[in-house]
This record gives sequence, structure tokens and C-alpha cells, in this order.
Amino acid sequence: MCESISPFNLKEENRVVSVAIFRAIKEGLFDFVSKVLEADPYLIWARDENRGTLFHQAVLYREDKIFGHLHERVMKDSVMNLKDNSSNNVLHMAGIFSPSIQLKRIPDAVLQMQMELQWFEELVQIVHPKMREETNDKGMTPQELFMEEHKDMKKVGEEWMKNTATSCTVLGALIVTIMFAAAFTVPGGNDQTGIPIFLNDKIFILFIVSDALSLFSSSTSVLMFMGILTSRYAEEDFLESLPRKMIIGLFTLFFSIATMMIAFSAGLLLMLQGHSWIFLPVICLASVPVTLFVLMQFRLLLNMSISTYGPSSSIFDRKMKRWLL
Repeated sequence: MCESISPFNLKEENRVVSVAIFRAIKEGLFDFVSKVLEADPYLIWARDENRGTLFHQAVLYREDKIFGHLHERVMKDSVMNLKDNSSNNVLHMAGIFSPSIQLKRIPDAVLQMQMELQWFEELVQIVHPKMREETNDKGMTPQELFMEEHKDMKKVGEEWMKNTATSCTVLGALIVTIMFAAAFTVPGGNDQTGIPIFLNDKIFILFIVSDALSLFSSSTSVLMFMGILTSRYAEEDFLESLPRKMIIGLFTLFFSIATMMIAFSAGLLLMLQGHSWIFLPVICLASVPVTLFVLMQFRLLLNMSISTYGPSSSIFDRKMKRWLL
């Protein structure tokens, strides 16, 4: 195909390639797009049936690698200013919800909403400032179009966040209650002066420290989840505010569970000294439900951390030149 086309060639071959390159962008075929544009750089001016450009297509289907490649072309500035038949500019396309391949790879609605916001916010920094206020045939700016197109996704994400935060709040509050009570009902009890009998035992110190850490971390997790429940749930909150609270809440909840198990093990060891045949099986059995909970929720914590603070949180290459005012 590349051998059949050449710059300034307006034959049928080039028109067929023009249709194929739009399909390739939709399917995320980066190699095809890059090789064809090398063979004929003027194909960057290609338009589809709706008069949309390659930039429109790359943004619509959230193909960041292809968009970055197009952005490196010499004539990118002129092409990015073009509009389609509905007067949508490139930033409008970021506001349109499209079930792209990239979006389908993300299982959670909150992370999907976050990715959509990352696309929109970073594209705002790349396009010409005037595009932010341009309206399409429906009289909608890119921001208004984004809010309209993503209101259902936002609603699903809000319900998911509230349900998750509610469940974790109950668990965190339960740990707070248990750890608070355990701090004043120490293993072995107290002497007549109220001083713990095992005060000078190293295992008792481990019990007290782990109990305090579990209490403080579970209290922090409850506060974070309460912050999620009382959030206003605006679109921009899904970009960093809500994910950050969820990350801190889940991490501190995991930490409180781990330190709770350490406190339980230390307390059990103090009471069953010399009876290791009872101590070891009980500790192993008690760790099973805690381990299962961590395994079920750890994927969520990992995915949200990578999406918010990892390399993928930056959609576009930072080397892209921004418009100068």
C-alpha cells in the first residue's frame, strides 16, 4: 500500500488509503498509521465522511500513541484547528463519550471517568486557548459537552464510590472499636496499682505498639471514607480528589488490619507461653480471612494508585509543545 501512494497523488489509491487510515486509528493500529504517513505526509489532511480529521479520530477513540505521532507532524497546527460538519473541534471530541478499546480495558467506572478527565484536561493544555470557548452546532462548549456526555458514567462512578466507602467505613469503625477496647483490657491484666503485669515484656510492648498503630490507621481510614461519602462529586473530583482519598483510605485500612493481626498474635503469645502447638495453628487460621480481604481489594488499590500517580496518569508526552499565548 505504501508503494502505491506518494505525495501529491490524488488517484483512487490515495482515497482508499484515506479511508483505511481512519479505520486503523479506530482499531489502534499505530504501525499502519505511522508507515502510511511516512509514505505520504499529506494524508494528515485527510477528512472522513463527517469532515473530521485524523486528530479528531485519534482523540475520539483515545489513542494517545497515535495522537502523539500526529502531533509531531510539521503541519499539525493547521490541521488541529479544523472542525467537522457539526463544528466540533479537537477538544469537543475529548468531551464525546466513545466506547473505545482503551476504555474497555479499564474495569471500574471511577477509573474510566478518571481516564476521560485526564484526556480532556491534558488536551486543554495542548490545543489553542480559543478552542476552549468555541461552540458546536448545538451551542455547547467542550466542557459543556463533556459534562453532558459523561453524566451517566459519573452517576455510576458516584454510586460505586459510595458503596465501597460505606462498606470500608463499617469495617474501619469495627477495627477502631476493637483496638480501643483491647488497649485497656491488656493480656494478663493489671496489678493492684493498675500497671499491666507484662509491662516489661518485649512481646507486650509489641502488642501495645501494634494496637496503637491499628487504632490510629483505622481512624484515618474512616475519616477518608467519610470524606468520600460527603464529597460533592463534581466532575473534577474524579480526577484526583476522590481517587486520592480512596487510595489513602484503603492503604490505612490494610495497614490497620495487618497491625491488628500483629497485636492479636502478640496477645495470644503472651497468654499461651509454652503452648506453641496451640498458638501457631490459631494464628494461621486467623490470618486466612484477613488475607482474603487484602487479596480482593489490593487490585483496586494498585490500579487506582497507578492511574493517579503512575506513568499512565500522564496521557501525552510531556515533550509536546504547547501553544504560546
